[in-house]
Amino acid sequence: MPDIQSFISSFIELMDIKILILMFFSTGLGVIIGALPGLTATMGIALLTGLTYNVPLEYTFTILMGVYVGAIYGGSISAILLNIPGTASAAATALDGHQLALQGKAETAIKVTRFASIIGTFIGVIALALLAPPLTKIALSFQSPEFFMLAFFGVLICGSIGAKDLTIKGWIAGMIGLLLAFVRLDDIESTSRFTFGNTNLLSGISVIPAMIGFYAIPEVIKAFTGNDKFTVNAARDKVKEKVSVLKITIKHLKTVIQSSLIGIGIGALPGVGEDVAAWVSYDTAKRTSKNKEKFGTGIYEGAIAPEVGNNAAIGGALIPMLTLAVPGSPPAAVLLGALTLHGIRPGPMIGIESPGFIGKMAALLMLSVIMLWAAGTLLANPMSKILKVPTVYLMPIVAALSVIGGFAINLSAFDLFIVFIFGVLGYLLDKMDYSPAPIVLGLILGNMIDVKFRTALITNNGSFLPFVVRPISAIFLAVILFTIVKQIMAARAASKETAA
Repeated sequence: MPDIQSFISSFIELMDIKILILMFFSTGLGVIIGALPGLTATMGIALLTGLTYNVPLEYTFTILMGVYVGAIYGGSISAILLNIPGTASAAATALDGHQLALQGKAETAIKVTRFASIIGTFIGVIALALLAPPLTKIALSFQSPEFFMLAFFGVLICGSIGAKDLTIKGWIAGMIGLLLAFVRLDDIESTSRFTFGNTNLLSGISVIPAMIGFYAIPEVIKAFTGNDKFTVNAARDKVKEKVSVLKITIKHLKTVIQSSLIGIGIGALPGVGEDVAAWVSYDTAKRTSKNKEKFGTGIYEGAIAPEVGNNAAIGGALIPMLTLAVPGSPPAAVLLGALTLHGIRPGPMIGIESPGFIGKMAALLMLSVIMLWAAGTLLANPMSKILKVPTVYLMPIVAALSVIGGFAINLSAFDLFIVFIFGVLGYLLDKMDYSPAPIVLGLILGNMIDVKFRTALITNNGSFLPFVVRPISAIFLAVILFTIVKQIMAARAASKETAA
């Protein structure tokens, strides 16, 4: 167990006052970055990678790992408080997290999701230290058919999270997201599709500006066009729950463990990442829960599942990055660049060229878990006070942050146009009771579905057999068919009850 030995020894070495202080502030910075719309973990790591070029190796990755872990959790704070996810992976958290805030349970929801995030990240640490070789072997068995089936299953999730009245609304919203994802320069044939001659669309529609538009702008519009904008704030502040965060988490321990395993597994798949892990964790928790009909109405289980999943995916995403030099998520891809910049060469030879480095990364991840608890404890109560700010003052600030966040991704004025257009579209869809969550999910997974499906057909001379005969792909296919049949039956049962 060389990685465990190096993990223990590296963790002891990290007990240096400078490293501890640096990790505390970098994790706190990550939480703030994640909570601000548009400032993602990927952007935070990218910005700090350049600034840490001449910084010693141990300090550099202390900063980067702290920002990584803090930002993935931080996205849930704005999702819970304002229904505006700070990161794409927190969009699933908003489904139940914001409803809890509307019930006056914002501070408790933040504390519960923080504790759940810590558990998820900790389990990811264990996976990184213990299970890197076997998980890498499983990840290598995924080829185009498996990736297509996984992504297609992700879009099917839309049926269960999309709308309260009709399942098909979720699928329609997911299809809208898929269509938006097809607007780009084709990855296989390098021809432009649905760009209408606009060069800004050749790289596709950026997820973050689109997400800001779908989530933030409708909230701003509703705040200034609705008649209940002040009563909503009053309802948010009315309840102060005096409950044990530990007790709530233990009550949902099955969901925590289940979502952790999902997060690690999906995180270990190259190029999938925390966003998909959060959605699959949420959907699985809903399917296996005794209270599935309460999901989306504001239950802790619905907020815990995606937060555990996306944080467990951090450890999972580092596994292929370190052992194969293939990042498991966008933040891990930037982290890969930082490793190369500092003379570390990830890949199968990392154990020989940089002995003990995997254990050192696991130790840094573990330290960031501890500092997330400390930083999160300090920030939870002040950030929950946001709900006490009158809407007339709060929403202009949200609008300004949305504009800044949309522009900051690519420093492009076109992204501001995307924010505005999708904001208006999001408001109209909200009026028709369409959730933005399936659209965002379709936009995230659309390119993977398109490219992996065509790649599988090209490499197999047009044959569909690989989708059926390959074991992992066949399992996904069975789950997909079961999901479709079950959701159709549930929709029919609901329509009969309505008719009666």
